[in-house]
Amino acid sequence: MRIWDIDPGFLNDKSLLGEHREIHGIFNILTQGKKGYARHPETLRWNGCLPALCLRHAVLVGEMHLRGFNHQSPMVPDRTAGSPVWPQTFIDPPHHQVTLLREKYRSKPMGRIPLPRNSHTLWAAHKYSVMARDPALYSDIGPRVAHKKISFPDLFSLVVTILRQPPTPGRRFNALAHMWGYATDKPDLDIRALPPLDLLGLIREQTRTQEIGYLDQSTALGELEAFCRDEEPWNG
Repeated sequence: MRIWDIDPGFLNDKSLLGEHREIHGIFNILTQGKKGYARHPETLRWNGCLPALCLRHAVLVGEMHLRGFNHQSPMVPDRTAGSPVWPQTFIDPPHHQVTLLREKYRSKPMGRIPLPRNSHTLWAAHKYSVMARDPALYSDIGPRVAHKKISFPDLFSLVVTILRQPPTPGRRFNALAHMWGYATDKPDLDIRALPPLDLLGLIREQTRTQEIGYLDQSTALGELEAFCRDEEPWNG
């Protein structure tokens, strides 16, 4: 039983679908009082964090849609629970999770996003996701990475933490607009008139048809779907 803390874009298809099943299993244990794996460390870690578990589920679903998988098992948290509260601990720190996956995927298919080996590739994958949450932090991290002022483990913990925060509509649009500017062959399109999910869909389409590897290996291409819906972002 494993719920990863890193972006699901790094998971291969088997791990992605496996985590989706595990999330539903933990959700059922915590909401229905089922005893199977009730004392498992992963189950205990998510006890009291159901809205966050549902948000992780929504982010996984965004990655599943991006890869062409159908999804028909929504998971809706208690609306009175307030903002998502995330587990305070990692079973393994994020940078070690990458090491585990690299060993797990030896001679096997990899995920959509190559597993990062240094701060530069890690930052390249996460920059638009960070921009969608905190433009000032985005502007600060780039130079720190370029001048080797932040370690790989520290950067990984930072981006995992910041990606747990839902972006505001304005900052979400800002990140999508930057991605659109990189991908578009329709510069005259009024993207402000588009629903966020439609804009993300166009970015995905342009990324695929133009084979834009820089965007295809961005966490934002998958995870922002969870925050582009009209309803609450963790509706599943």
